[in-house]
Amino acid sequence: MTEHESGGLAPERGSIPGWSAGDAVNVKDESQDARTFVRKHRPSADGAKARAEPSNPATPKTLPQSTLASTDGRHIYSESRERIVVPRQERGGGRSSLDIDLREVRYGATSKGVYLRVIPRQQQFKQRGAGYFEATAEGSRPRGAIARVESAIKQTILGSPFATSRLIHERLTKVRALGVFSSDPLSSAAYSAEEIMLVLMLAGAGALYLTLPVTGALLALLWTVRLSYIQTIKAYPNGGGAYIVAHENLGVTPALIAAAALLVDYVLTVAVSVAAGVAAITSAAPELFDLRVPLSLLAVAVITWGNLRGVRESGAIFGLPTYFFILCFSGMIIVGLVKLAIGEAPGTFLHSAPASQQIVATSGLSVFLVLRAFSSGAAAVTGIEAISNGVPAFKPPESRNAQITMQWEAAFLGFFLLGVAFLATRYGIVPQPDETVVSILGREVLGKNVLYYAYQVGTAGVLLLAANTAYADFPRLSAILAKDRFAPRQLAFRGDRLAFSNGIMLLGAAAAVLLVIFQAQVTRLIPLYILGVFISMTLSQSGMVRHWLRLREHGWRLSLVLNAFGAVATGVVVVIVGATKFTEGAWISVIAMLALFCVFALIRSHYGRLERKLRVDESEVPVAVPAAVSSEPPRDHVIVPVDDINKISIGAIGMAREISSMVTAVHVFDDQQLAEQFRERWARAVPDVPLLLLESPFRQFVSPILACVERLEQTESRRIVVILPTFEPRHWWERLLHNRDVLRLRPFLKQRKNVRVLDFPYSPTKNNDY
Repeated sequence: MTEHESGGLAPERGSIPGWSAGDAVNVKDESQDARTFVRKHRPSADGAKARAEPSNPATPKTLPQSTLASTDGRHIYSESRERIVVPRQERGGGRSSLDIDLREVRYGATSKGVYLRVIPRQQQFKQRGAGYFEATAEGSRPRGAIARVESAIKQTILGSPFATSRLIHERLTKVRALGVFSSDPLSSAAYSAEEIMLVLMLAGAGALYLTLPVTGALLALLWTVRLSYIQTIKAYPNGGGAYIVAHENLGVTPALIAAAALLVDYVLTVAVSVAAGVAAITSAAPELFDLRVPLSLLAVAVITWGNLRGVRESGAIFGLPTYFFILCFSGMIIVGLVKLAIGEAPGTFLHSAPASQQIVATSGLSVFLVLRAFSSGAAAVTGIEAISNGVPAFKPPESRNAQITMQWEAAFLGFFLLGVAFLATRYGIVPQPDETVVSILGREVLGKNVLYYAYQVGTAGVLLLAANTAYADFPRLSAILAKDRFAPRQLAFRGDRLAFSNGIMLLGAAAAVLLVIFQAQVTRLIPLYILGVFISMTLSQSGMVRHWLRLREHGWRLSLVLNAFGAVATGVVVVIVGATKFTEGAWISVIAMLALFCVFALIRSHYGRLERKLRVDESEVPVAVPAAVSSEPPRDHVIVPVDDINKISIGAIGMAREISSMVTAVHVFDDQQLAEQFRERWARAVPDVPLLLLESPFRQFVSPILACVERLEQTESRRIVVILPTFEPRHWWERLLHNRDVLRLRPFLKQRKNVRVLDFPYSPTKNNDY
């Protein structure tokens, strides 16, 4: 029986030609309803004819003939596959009705002889509604040898791909979120005091007593920023990063400045954190000092890999080191305070200990020097804004969970900063070029034993993984910029594991370049690091002031005061950092921000100009589309992939209707809400051209289209014609801004004998649209 005779592939009234619910839905499982036929072969003189024995003899069927014996009578294995139609017995008793199901026949051999097994045919689509199908894992599998090898490698390294429906399950609890978002600010306790002391010691050992007052000023700044950002989280429960707040309240230009500052800060966060982590390792193992650059690059690669596996998995991978650091660092501070209380420390609670070595002063103690020390230590406050940027990553209720996590983070960070600064002055610690201050302090408090090495492992681990905070926010901000047409659209695409893979890899590559240029030295990277984050903080808090003045919601006065105070405080830090660190390297960050700002403007200009040139009046589209050719019955079924209603898609539809009266537009999507909106627009604009919606849960484009074409080949006697609408950019760099997946379809389609492939290239230059 052929497919056509079975009747199972007949088109449903009102549906897409050649498609039906019976084709798309895998109705039953083999273990329940499939009837397995076993063909046993017994050698005979004439070559061993095969006979079929159904496992359920109630409804015998004739199986397709296939020669499984060689000319000399020996049984051989045939890899050929044939399709047969197998009737299935309906449950419930009474007279059986035949529900035709398409299945595959596979031949094989065992030690007991040759057999034949009928297995269920794997379905490529599930029907979700009229003209709406969802691609299954089979329909989304990669096509072609190269793509399959690439997919196998990715699955080995990253794991199996996730469907978009799992996105809600990738969100973080408060405990995991603390490990993901707080590793950056918490880790700054490992080098903030050292950066302050390195500046103060320029005035001699006698100036190191100011480490504690400067740290106190940093704590005041920390709690001011915390209160300010809690107001931001309340006002923006769906995520209120500096870019979003500035864009809504201050305008496009301040928003792009904030975005550029944040992106630069995230790259430097990775570089500084990894360099500090490697410094902790080399402090415990000095023989590795010359390998700090290769070790840093290895750490970046490992963190990038962890984040490519997905947000939830990165929380599981990187959360444990954060909590181990909290345990070890808290234990060291508590032991140090106990020794101080029982008189086993050089100093007392009220008096600092003398410096462990003499320091020759190279500068006088001045207000400017103290401000320099404050600006160096201000790195401790960086990263605290990450939670407000990543509110959507929390499990519901997102806003409440984010506020609680920020309070936990600020409490731990305040305890660590104050504890290290206090103990460093009470134990007479002096910074050394080949060992960090926290390493020296840990050795003095714990002794050089197992506890010290565990403490160093915890410190190195959280410093290395502090970069994970940037990996959580850089891709998310890049995706927002891409959706707003300020960055390449590819940055908004989610990878196989639902992470913004392109943004993650871009961040890792940029951080690796910085580590190589600056030889993974924390002191050289710190001056570049601080300016960007405080610029974004100032713009964010200023935007919140405008927000409260504009909306005047319940409790707005208190929130206004807190955000205004935060804006002033962070603005003062920007001035201090700019005045004290500009010549030391902050100018590099300024140039990078300006360059990014120009790139954003250039990309937005390109997308905006192209959108204006391709825009069509959707109310006039039915008039603009040529009438279909008269052909009864039509010899061709023309398929046109479309992603929007514009001059490119309408032109391709017009070309299709000049070929055949049977035209189907195919729209591949992964967002159901946007797809329904597109369906409504299409029904109004092009009512006489049916639209087939293909949901791609694994965010593939090529595979679902190919599966669609294959299904039409199987169910139709007409020739399939596929028109590929393509955009031809003017310049080479514009190719980087467009997803050209349509072009990847061509080689696969041309391999199919019954499919004709036509290109519809659209060039704004040739069409006088530029």
